[in-house]
Amino acid sequence: MPYVLGLTGNIASGKTTVGLMLLELGATTYVDADQVVHGLYLPGRPLVPRLVELFGQSILTPEGGIDRARLGELVFRDAAALARLEAVVHPAVQAALVGTLRDLGPEDIGVLDAIKLVESGYAPFCHGLWVVTCPEEVQLDRLMQQRGLTLEQARVRLRAQPALAPRLALATEIIRNDGALDYLRQQVVAGWQRFLVQTRGRP
Repeated sequence: MPYVLGLTGNIASGKTTVGLMLLELGATTYVDADQVVHGLYLPGRPLVPRLVELFGQSILTPEGGIDRARLGELVFRDAAALARLEAVVHPAVQAALVGTLRDLGPEDIGVLDAIKLVESGYAPFCHGLWVVTCPEEVQLDRLMQQRGLTLEQARVRLRAQPALAPRLALATEIIRNDGALDYLRQQVVAGWQRFLVQTRGRP
């Protein structure tokens, strides 16, 4: 059974940056649940017709995949619609994630990055749980600059995020992404060393 380091935090908090740093430090693989979802939304995937049944033809791209921006507009303003989406998507994502981690060797370390890692029930399978925090104004700026959202669209997505408090209560490391990149890296390196000692008994 490989070691699994759970990585969570809300949208645009910097989880991907932390995940890439962990790869540089020696993690075997980095699995981003959001990228898994991207793959499941491609044309021809089994999930596509199921989502069209739920939300209509308007969520399709011209190529026949799922238009994530359009789908987001429908679900992030409607908690019930978001719950219906997650009920369909989460089992498919879980199967894909488990399949990826199953391929790792017994001494390998896989980093599992998921916003709803705790809420989806993955936490008990993780040997460590890292929560990345970030000031809201920075998250808003990233969503607008990197994803092309308006300020209102960015705020809607932030309001739809799960509360951080339950995850912070379970965290083995809290990574504060509220300063320079060097400061973030120092936290990641220190946390990685502690994780190695906790799981392998050595740095």
